[in-house]
This record gives sequence, C-alpha cells and structure tokens, in this order.
Amino acid sequence: MADIVDAATRSRMMSRIRSKDTGIEMTVRRYLFKAGFRFRLHQKDLPGKPDLYLKKYGVVIFVHGCFWHGHMCHLFHLPKSRIEWWQEKINGNKVRDRRNLAACRRAGLRVIQVWECQLRDHTEKQVSQTLLNVVRRIRSPTARSAGD
Repeated sequence: MADIVDAATRSRMMSRIRSKDTGIEMTVRRYLFKAGFRFRLHQKDLPGKPDLYLKKYGVVIFVHGCFWHGHMCHLFHLPKSRIEWWQEKINGNKVRDRRNLAACRRAGLRVIQVWECQLRDHTEKQVSQTLLNVVRRIRSPTARSAGD
C-alpha cells in the first residue's frame, strides 16, 4: 500500500515524533513533582536511560508509548505499509525493553512502567487514579513492577 503523503511530508511528520518530553511523560513528571517527589531525567548511566530515576526510593520509571513499544492495546496498530520492517523495528524495541528492565532489576532497582494507554483519552479522575497507583508503588518497599 502506498503512503498517503509524499516523502517530504512524511519526513517532516516523523521528525516531529519525540523520544523525550512526550505529553504522557510530562503528565507523569508534573504529577510526581506536585506530589513532592524529586527525580533525575533520562539517567544515562542506568540501563535503558529510564525516563525518571528516583534515587531515594531505588525506583526507575519508564513511560512507554504503546505504538513504539508494541503494547497490545487499543492504541497499537501495525502500519499497513512496510509491514515486515515495522514488525522487526517494534520487536527489536520490545527485546531491548525486556533486556533493560531485567538489567535494572539486577542492579537492585524497582521498575515501574507507565503505558500511554493508561493516561491517554481518559478522564482526569482516571488519570489521577493511575498516577496515584504509581505513587503507591514508589512508596511501597515491596512493589516490583507496575503496568506489566
């Protein structure tokens, strides 16, 4: 199937896709900051450069977009063009994610994953409940993972 836009338009559209400071990441950051948590962003010396690192709690938080990380939810739809290329790309992302999560856990860190589908297109009350659950997991010394 041919692309519905020309190559220059597609290039411009793809260049605007962010890997840092996404809308859902900013939502999580604002909520946690208002709740009194302080964190480092994209800590380069940790596996996978987690979106947030809360050293005091030994917690890393990965905020994942459902499409790019192949989350099987209503937001993930494989493109109809270049299907094999996209499958390889997304499967590679998933393999890398599993490797990074395991490395963080081996390093003694607790891992929390927040998925785009948990925050996008929900009421403010539902988003607050999801983020309140993240706060509970941060504060709980036994919590292993969220969003898995």
